[in-house]
Amino acid sequence: MDKNRVYVFDTTLRDGEQVPGCQLTTVEKIEIAKKLEALGVDIIEAGFPISSPGDFQSVVEISKVIKESVICALTRANTTDIDAAADALRFAKRGRIHTGIGSSDIHIKHKFNSTREQIVERAVAAVKYARKFTDDVEFFAEDAGRADVEFLARMIEAVIAAGATTVNIPDTNGYCLPDQYGAKIKYLADHVPNIDKAIISVHCHNDLGMATANSIAGIINGARQVECTINGIGERAGNTSLEEVAMILKTHHSLGYHTNIHSKGIYELSNMVETMMRMPVQANKAIVGRNAFAHSSGIHQDGVLKHRENYEILNPEDVGINSNAIILTARSGRHALKHHLERLGYKLDKINLDEVYQRFLEMADKKKEINDSDLLQLMGSGDAKNYDDKAIKVTLLQVVCGDPLRPMATVKLKINGEEKEASAAGNGPVNATINAIHAIIKDDIDLDEFSIQAMHGGSEDVSKVNMRVKHNGQSFYGYGYSTDIVNASVNAYVDALNKIY
Repeated sequence: MDKNRVYVFDTTLRDGEQVPGCQLTTVEKIEIAKKLEALGVDIIEAGFPISSPGDFQSVVEISKVIKESVICALTRANTTDIDAAADALRFAKRGRIHTGIGSSDIHIKHKFNSTREQIVERAVAAVKYARKFTDDVEFFAEDAGRADVEFLARMIEAVIAAGATTVNIPDTNGYCLPDQYGAKIKYLADHVPNIDKAIISVHCHNDLGMATANSIAGIINGARQVECTINGIGERAGNTSLEEVAMILKTHHSLGYHTNIHSKGIYELSNMVETMMRMPVQANKAIVGRNAFAHSSGIHQDGVLKHRENYEILNPEDVGINSNAIILTARSGRHALKHHLERLGYKLDKINLDEVYQRFLEMADKKKEINDSDLLQLMGSGDAKNYDDKAIKVTLLQVVCGDPLRPMATVKLKINGEEKEASAAGNGPVNATINAIHAIIKDDIDLDEFSIQAMHGGSEDVSKVNMRVKHNGQSFYGYGYSTDIVNASVNAYVDALNKIY
């Protein structure tokens, strides 16, 4: 076994789904499980089969479709739970039963009304019973963060002897400090005689905001499996965040550890979990928050534009984000303004940047954040007053659509005084219109973003369409206004084309 390999155990579908309001359907769980497998997750904890018929069925169906990742089912330390887990895992190519019991004196006395000796007997019996169904058995010592370390070592030695191949040392209540938790893992690594026959796993909660720090401390001190969730979701304050652990190990090469996580898939999966679980990611969340790679300070913007690593230790593309965001506010400098104007297609050698910057500051003092529409207004391009100066103009737009008719569009453009016409079909009136324009332009242009917004609301309102197109690796924005959505879309697309040509 690679001693520097850290196995990633994802419990988004089990611990993460325990968050109120985050319940998923079986179909949604399967979709997330497939993405977890594609991300490179080693073990997917698919559910707690005995808890409900829905959870049982989800484990069954996930087991049928996942081929590479290990599928894990949670149980308590009793035969009924373990029987249910084994039944739910019957289709799994690689199945694991995750069983366990409390290990702290608080749990032993107030949850189980038992003794240390009786708890160890129940733990050993559960592991032995689970081994009848699979060779891959993980044992969790619940509330290990508050457990007496000498007793914990005896318990871990006993369950490994009974057949546990992974031993999970959870800081169930997020109590430990990183040095305390790391020391607990090191004590087990040094004092459990048969520890070489099992992998130590860390499972940390974020009640005091230390879940990721504790997990890293555990890895440094001997753990080789980390239990986590996408976006750090989970009960109460959440669990260790998968994306944080993966990128910490990837960034800090000196630690010498690595995972099999394909980090470029992180952002997409984060968005999927956020949407399906209806659990918004906070803006300043590390790695995947919308502000994680956003810069509004003028000093930071200038530094990032000169050399990204001045203020970014991660490349946003490494986690699947196209680029960082330079947010325009009253604190932004000339360099940031210049960057956005060039992105919108303005040639800065023809612009007095100092004069534009002063007008920009006046606008920014009135608004918290300046968007592309504001910049177009600032530059005098937010309306049709310069239409006669455009290289490309729309002189005819005709669209036929309906049910069951396939949408067809005819467009006539005047390009530098010469009229050209084309017709095309599409999957909708806007798509058909853009296809017709493509037939005239005959250039490699990709539509990256397309959004429609009513100015005030109501079916007779003026619609504002924003588009971003890409040409030769550069992005150009177009804006259009009309009471007709197709007309507004054409105006926006042609506006972007005029910035290109």
